[in-house]
Amino acid sequence: MLSGCSETRYNQPERHVHIRKQNGKYILYKNNQPFFIKGASGSSNLKLLKQSGGNAVRIWDTTHLGTVLDSARANQISVIVGLPVQNSNVAALYNHPERVAAQYEAFRKIVNKFRKHPAVLMWCVGNELDFPYGWSYYPFYKAFNELTDMIHRDDPHHPVTTTILNFNPKYIANLLIRCDIDLISFNIFSTLDLLRNNLRYYLWLWHGPYMVLEWGTDGPWQGTKQTAWGAYIEKTSNEKAAVYKERYQLHMPLESRRFLGGFVFFWGHKQETTHTWFSIFDMRGRKTAAVKTMNYLWTGKVLNESYPEIKHMLVENRDAFQDIILVPGRKSYAEVALLSSADSIKTINWQIYREDWFKRNNENSTRLLMPLSQLMRAEQGLKAEFTTPAQEGPYRIFATLYDYKGNLATCNTPFYVVSTR
Repeated sequence: MLSGCSETRYNQPERHVHIRKQNGKYILYKNNQPFFIKGASGSSNLKLLKQSGGNAVRIWDTTHLGTVLDSARANQISVIVGLPVQNSNVAALYNHPERVAAQYEAFRKIVNKFRKHPAVLMWCVGNELDFPYGWSYYPFYKAFNELTDMIHRDDPHHPVTTTILNFNPKYIANLLIRCDIDLISFNIFSTLDLLRNNLRYYLWLWHGPYMVLEWGTDGPWQGTKQTAWGAYIEKTSNEKAAVYKERYQLHMPLESRRFLGGFVFFWGHKQETTHTWFSIFDMRGRKTAAVKTMNYLWTGKVLNESYPEIKHMLVENRDAFQDIILVPGRKSYAEVALLSSADSIKTINWQIYREDWFKRNNENSTRLLMPLSQLMRAEQGLKAEFTTPAQEGPYRIFATLYDYKGNLATCNTPFYVVSTR
C-alpha cells in the first residue's frame, strides 16, 4: 500500500512542526505539543477566532504575509501559508523554463524570509490544483516537485501540503506516485458526507494523514438550486449556520486516526457571486450566527448571545424558488419574515445589485459590486418598496438585519426584469 511519504518523515520530534504516527494514529505537533487544528479560512478577525476556540487559519497567497503572520502571532493563531502556484494546464508557464525559474525563485525568497516566523504552521503549494495523468504534464510535475523539494530542504521544520477539490482518487494516486508532500488536503463542501466512505474504500491506495482546508455551506455551483435563468439561490445566514453545525457534527471525520483538522470557509467578508454567500462577517467585522455555531463546535460551550433569525424573503409575495419576473420601472415591494422577534431588530439595510456573472478563468469574481441605491424608495418595518430597474436583466435584492448588539442576519432574492414591449 502507498502512504505518499516515507514513514520516517512522520517521527522527527526535532522539527518545530511535524507529524507523528503513534499507535496507528497521525498527530500534528507544534513545539512538541499536540496540535489538533480548529481552523478557519481567511486572515481577519483573529482575536475573535482565538476567543471562539480556533487556533489556525489558512491563506491562499503571500500578499501582506508579514502583517498576517505578525497579527496571527499576536493572537496565538498558526498559519498555513499558501503559495499561489498556477494550475497544471497553464502551458504558458510550464512550457517556458525561464518563467518556471522565476516562479521558483520568487517562492524560494518567500520561504526563506518567513521560515523562522513562529506563526507559520505549514506551506500549501497551490490550491485546488489538477494532478492529471499523461506525460504531457511532465513540466508541471517537474516544477511542482522542485518547489516542494526546495521547501523540504530550506525549511525542514514545516510540513508541505497541497489541496485538491473534493476526494479525487486519480489525483491522489498521482500525488503519491509523482510528488513528495507530507499530507494531502481537501476542499470539500456539498460532498463532505461522502468523505468517510471514500477514505475507507481507498485505504488500499492511500492511508496517510490529511486535512480539510475548506468546508462550509454549498456554494454557487453545480448542485445548488437555481432560478430559470441560472441564478443560484442563496440560503439565509441562519440557515448556513445550521449547515455548518450539521456538517461538522455528522460528516467531519473527527474520529479518523488520520485526520489533522479542518478550516471553515470563510472567516471574513468576501465577494463570490454575492457579498454574503460565504461571509461569516460583514465588511465592518459584525457577526452572523455562524460565529456562535463555530464557537460551540470548537469549545462545546453555547454562547449567551442571540442573532436575528430570518424565515424567508418574499418579493411580490413570491419566494426565490418561484422565478420572480418583473417589468422595468415599476413600483414593487419586498418583505422579510422572521423566526425571531421583530423587537430585537434595530435596522434593516436593503440593497439591489445586478447579478454577478462575471468570471475570469472560470472562477467567480471577487470584486465588490456597487448597489443600485437609487432604486430603493421607502422602508417600513420588515417591508421595503423599490422601483424595478429600467434595464432588462438579472438582479438580486438583499436585506441585512442588525440587532441592537450589532449582530446580523442576511438574505437575498433573485429576480429578472423583462420588458413587455
